Amino acid sequence: MKKGFIASALVSIVIAFWMSVPVGCANIVPPEGGPRDTIPPVLVSANPRDSSVNFRSEHIVLTFNETLNDPRNPNDIIYTPSMDIPPTITTKGKALTVKFNDTLQPNTTYVINFGDQITDITEGNPVRNFVYTFSTGPYLDSLEISGKVMLAENGGVDTTLNVALYKDRSDSAIRLKNPLYVVRLDGNGNFRFHNLPKDTFAIYAFGGGRRYNPKELFAFYDTAVVAGEADSVRLYAFREAPTTPTTASAAGATRIPANDRRLRFTPGATTQELLEDYIMTFPVPLKNFDSTKMHLAIDSVFNPVNFTATLDTTRKEVRIKTDWKEGTPYHLILEKEFATDTTGRQLLKTDTLSFTTKKKADYGAITSLRFRNMDKYKHPVVQFVLNNQVVKSVPITGPIYTEALVIPGEYYLRVFDDVNQNGKWDTGRFFGGKRQPEIIHPIERPFTVKPNWDNEFEVVL
Repeated sequence: MKKGFIASALVSIVIAFWMSVPVGCANIVPPEGGPRDTIPPVLVSANPRDSSVNFRSEHIVLTFNETLNDPRNPNDIIYTPSMDIPPTITTKGKALTVKFNDTLQPNTTYVINFGDQITDITEGNPVRNFVYTFSTGPYLDSLEISGKVMLAENGGVDTTLNVALYKDRSDSAIRLKNPLYVVRLDGNGNFRFHNLPKDTFAIYAFGGGRRYNPKELFAFYDTAVVAGEADSVRLYAFREAPTTPTTASAAGATRIPANDRRLRFTPGATTQELLEDYIMTFPVPLKNFDSTKMHLAIDSVFNPVNFTATLDTTRKEVRIKTDWKEGTPYHLILEKEFATDTTGRQLLKTDTLSFTTKKKADYGAITSLRFRNMDKYKHPVVQFVLNNQVVKSVPITGPIYTEALVIPGEYYLRVFDDVNQNGKWDTGRFFGGKRQPEIIHPIERPFTVKPNWDNEFEVVL
């Protein structure tokens, strides 16, 4: 009985102890996770090995140290030379398999650029610009072609462009055939073709695909290039001007409720620039326009002012031009019948648009904009760029430019040689003349025009 008493006492003590432990201590806390995986997969083996020669296999197996995702955009994988039937890409665990569906050409070096399509399954970390190379002949071709693509209109770069080589140098090839070799641009607009055979090619740059599209950016080189002999090719990308003008019927696509019989338009700004036209824009093209039913007046007594009103070729923009007086209230009076759009809408009654012109003190003056190295250009035109918009294009005939009224702000300048001397930048055209665009050269250093100030600057071209 003594032993039983001792055992019962011990059990009571243990139960009392556990009941005295705070409840929070009994919570199960999962172990904290480790740092986020930011390391891309690493190639462990390649079968056949990379840079193989006398290649005869029907597939390639690349094994990495992590489980892989399927490629998100298989079309971004570039095969050069191009194949009529692209290979099939599959992943299983840590292995990626490339199965060839087309016959490989003999004695040819092939390059597969996976871009960023090889990613791990945990965090999607990509293997950047992974490339696999092999040759069906006894050696790897080793020649290169390199260069840069710039945007002709502003001197910038667009890294979405592809650069393409065609062995078929006929003009129609860029419409009918895929290029033989394709590479992407790097972040600075540079490109480099590796592992090329000794051959001659036509070279182009395409935007939005790997064939010519007149609606996309495009660039061409005036002469053929030879692999191993072209290491500084410069291409200037441009968008071609439409071959057919926009018709009034096609332009009037704005939807307006059928029961709304009022003529719609957007008036000009309430504060009018002294050096610009007052502009009215219409969502639907005008069928009839009568400027005699428009009247311009100033001040509170509505003194009439001489002006001209013109309708542009799209019939969707009316420009009011006059010699604006500074700091003056203006009133544009529109009679009901001044305009009728192509749906028959007119004003429901006479309307008046009121606005005020700026003062000369709101502007700055360029008393001296001096250009150095102007003799680099035969017919230089300088573009003034404000807030990423070209606000003025000026033919420069001497080393110093002056202007009395300039909108204040930080300006960048671009200069181009005006080949046809029409005072404006002209884009290029490939079919029907092979005309390169006029090349714009940006001047990196900006200058700031201060309001109500005589500003002087020097620019090195």
